Amino acid sequence: MGIFDLIGWCIFGLIIGAIARFIMPGVQAMGWGMTLILGVVGSFVGGALSSLISSGGSAGLVNPAGWIMSLIGALIVLFVAGKMKKS
Repeated sequence: MGIFDLIGWCIFGLIIGAIARFIMPGVQAMGWGMTLILGVVGSFVGGALSSLISSGGSAGLVNPAGWIMSLIGALIVLFVAGKMKKS
């Protein structure tokens, strides 16, 4: 994994995290760093869900299904984090 791969994942995570925060109702008190982490963790959760559902290979960052599953994963992580914070 090179520096450009790491930068790409950070940008991807920031975009996915920001979209998830925009879609999720309510206020999420987190900054840019936590939004980035939300997107990256959401990508891993979405990837795990995707591997459970299908056995197809990955086509990289330009795969629309990868973006959608990453967004779904980020929404799940954001929902769970919100529920844990309220408890």
